[in-house]
Amino acid sequence: MTELISDKLPTTRTNPFDPPPEIAQIRERATVSRLKFADGHLGWLVTGHHQVREVLGSPKFTNDPGEHHLLEVRFQGEAPKEKRKIKPGMFLNQDPPDHTRLRRMLQGQFTVRRMNQLSEWIGTIVDDQLKHLRSFDGKADLVQEFALPVPSLVICALLGVDYDERHRFQEDTATLLSLNSTFDEAMAAMARIEEFMRELVVRKKENPGDDMISDLIATGEPTDEEASNMALLLLLAGHETTANMLGIGTFTLLQHPDQLKILRDEPEVIDNAVEELMRYLSIIHFGPVRTATEDVEIDGHLIKAGDTVVMHVPGANRDPEKFPGNPEELDLRRPATGHVAFGHGIHQCLGQQLARIEMRIAFAKLFQEFPDLRLDIAPEEVPLRTDMGIYGVHALPVAWSS
Repeated sequence: MTELISDKLPTTRTNPFDPPPEIAQIRERATVSRLKFADGHLGWLVTGHHQVREVLGSPKFTNDPGEHHLLEVRFQGEAPKEKRKIKPGMFLNQDPPDHTRLRRMLQGQFTVRRMNQLSEWIGTIVDDQLKHLRSFDGKADLVQEFALPVPSLVICALLGVDYDERHRFQEDTATLLSLNSTFDEAMAAMARIEEFMRELVVRKKENPGDDMISDLIATGEPTDEEASNMALLLLLAGHETTANMLGIGTFTLLQHPDQLKILRDEPEVIDNAVEELMRYLSIIHFGPVRTATEDVEIDGHLIKAGDTVVMHVPGANRDPEKFPGNPEELDLRRPATGHVAFGHGIHQCLGQQLARIEMRIAFAKLFQEFPDLRLDIAPEEVPLRTDMGIYGVHALPVAWSS
């Protein structure tokens, strides 16, 4: 019998590092469950790791947001006023063949080899930011002075965006991702970011540089609108997600001193440590969302064409069927490959190798440079991003011996 979740999707965390406890209970009863949406439509919630990968890897589901029914998260308690329409270049929400054509234009920029070649340069950025952090003489907000600047500096340099102009997108990005923004506030923020990127594409056409946007334009393939929207996706994803992983990842390690000791004593564990932190934290509240384009069976359940399916990545990444040995615990020695924190299938995160390298270098160097790093407030006082679409910490006051 298929379980029906009659009230809204569980979103309240009782532990800063865990998904809502009800998610594990739902997954134990059924990896695929019925879910009632805000408009009364019955859809599906998928919490099992294998089942999430199956949906994400299937061509029988679309990522077109215009096809999704309204979700439980609102803008200030109101439903979105209109269904989103896909704009040219927003390949994240497109299906083949458009998705294939657009993603192919960027694929060569994010190869493992190319990203590895950036390691020394990224290391220099991290070193410079650590020197900046050290200048605060014993205490600072790690988010403001390290976790956010590092990936922002990296993605701005790669895209050819002037870092001094970051205020033009960081403030609006926060508005866009805030669950407390009204629909009109979110759309206005999005419009300002889009205008910033359109201006940037015009400048790059007139004065190309050694950066991804100039390279993209030089191919002659994308239209100006496609190029600006593709760059917008890279800019938002390139700083927001990694910044939040660095912030909450540091908070997590400081609260798990046994695991932090492993990281300090066994530097060779850093690659796996990043994978385990990605698995353990999974910095979205729930999602992604897909809509079936035809009838399909998942784990014995018939999902009909038009049904909306919400996958729960944090729940899938705690699935004991995939990660035995108590996946509710952080274990930096656990083989954590195969998690779905970067997604799966054709929409798997394009910049995942860049994010991995940034986190490997940043975490290793941070705790090497500040061996006695500690919280400067009580753990329960750390402001969590429960009000944002991407989870993390708003601030992380830390201290060290100067």
